[in-house]
Parts: sequence; C-alpha cells; structure tokens
Amino acid sequence: MAFGEHAEEFDGKKVVDYEVGMTLEPETTNYRLRLEYDSEESFSELLTDFLTAENVDRVTGVLTGAYSEEMYEESMAPIVEAVIAAAPRLPSLTGLFIGDIIYEENEVSWIQQTDVSPVWTAFPKLRTFQVRGGEGLSLGDIAHDQLKTLIVQTGGMPREILQQLANAQLPELEHLELYLGDSGYGWTGTIADVEALLQANRFPKLKTLGLKNSEIADDVAGVVSVSPIVAQLETLDLSLGTLGDAGAEKLLACENVKTLKKLDLSHHYMSNEMMKQVSELPCEVNVEEQETEEEWGRYVSIGE
Repeated sequence: MAFGEHAEEFDGKKVVDYEVGMTLEPETTNYRLRLEYDSEESFSELLTDFLTAENVDRVTGVLTGAYSEEMYEESMAPIVEAVIAAAPRLPSLTGLFIGDIIYEENEVSWIQQTDVSPVWTAFPKLRTFQVRGGEGLSLGDIAHDQLKTLIVQTGGMPREILQQLANAQLPELEHLELYLGDSGYGWTGTIADVEALLQANRFPKLKTLGLKNSEIADDVAGVVSVSPIVAQLETLDLSLGTLGDAGAEKLLACENVKTLKKLDLSHHYMSNEMMKQVSELPCEVNVEEQETEEEWGRYVSIGE
C-alpha cells in the first residue's frame, strides 16, 4: 500500500486542483496547488496567480502537491517559504496540507521535507495541519491555540518529530494521527519516545489518537494500554502496522480500551482466535487485512 490518491476532501470541503485563471469558490472548495508533468508554468507562477485571484482572501484550505519533476532531490523548502510568505493574502486559512504527493509523483520516503514550524505563527486560525514526508522534516517548537487536527505521514518518522510533539503546546488538539513507519525508510524513534508522547495531560482535549503503520506495533500497543490518555479517547487507531497477538493481549487487558467508540487494528498479524476476542470488545472494531508473517518477518503497510 502507498499514498495512491490525492485528497478529495480536506478540512470539511471538497478539493480541486487550482488552474491558472480559475474562478474561486471558497464557500465550498479548498484548493490544491500542484504541477502536472507537462505543466507550462512553475509552482511559483501558479501560486502567484492563485494569490491574485478574486476571493482568495476567503479561501479556507490550501494543499500543496507536486512542485517539480525532480522532487526526489529538490527540497520542499522554497514551497513552504512561499506559502508562509503568502499568509497575509490568506487571512481565512484554517486548513493547510503540505505535501499532498502520491507515489506516482514521488514515494513518501523520498519527499524532501523541510522545517514547517513557521506555520504555527503565520496562520493563527489554523484548525487542521497535515504534512507528508519525513526526510528533513521538522515541526520545531509547536505552539498553537486553535489547532484541532494534526496529521504527520511518513514512511519512517525521525525520533525528533516525536520529541517535538512531546513538548507541543496544543490545548485544543482533538485529532492526532502519526504514521510511525519502518526503520528501512527513516524510523529512528524508540518506544520510550512514544511513551513520552502519551504522558497524562499532554493533549487535554484529544479524542482520536492514531499511531499507525508502525514496525513496533506490539510495543506501541503495550505503552498505549497503560497510558491514562486512553481514558479520554473515543477512537484509537493502531492500523497499518505489525500488530500481533502480544500487542492485542495488552489492549484486551486495558479497561479503558473497553470504553472506546472505535478501535482500528486493520492490517495486522493477529491469529484467528485473537481476532475473535478483539472483535468482541464493546465498540466498533476493525480487524480487516489479516496478514501472514513470512520468513523475513512482518512489514508495515506503507514504506517506501
């Protein structure tokens, strides 16, 4: 599995690729800025045209996509810098997705990310922030008093990202979704880093927690199951990783797991008997995509 389709909806509105000269409809639509392989204009030219369009000041959501034919070696830094510089022209922005790039354009682990921390101050109304690609990524000193949804998608997450999140000041955050990934594609964290992230009172309004696509999913399930943060959750998502019976047993032993509304464990290595036990929990449980461990071990769903 890979990121194979562009976002069709984002921050509550449909998404349309912006084209030069397009009439904006900000009440119903968010806009993705991306280049086709045969685009005549540069990303800078596309952004400049977008920023001079009528009603751009009412646009609430922007997504950046493919920006070059050489993305595997060209940093996204100029793109992020241009978006930050455009902030005065985007006073209504509540949603920003940096890197809506699919595998046909560039593999997730090849995306050359950058320091995206200027978004925290550039867009004070931001409610939803999503970023894809872990290579070179930094979230910096995370502080925002409006952000409700934060999604970080990587093939392998550097431990510095977890450490930055563990020190985040996000009092309104309700949805945190992290793709931890595989050490072959950039995962350098430890279970201690995940445990630090789950300390009590870190995110007082969090309702949805996704620790997805992890090569250490059994260990992640272990620290989640003893974390007090589970008591405040409605949805726990440990999908796309390598969860087996050992991790599932820890979840079953957690009383707070039984108060969830939804538990997503899809793409897993649980036995049939364990799938049956987990499915009997008093909440919506997803145990689809049962995988079989091969001689080379288990694998996460999204890697390269």
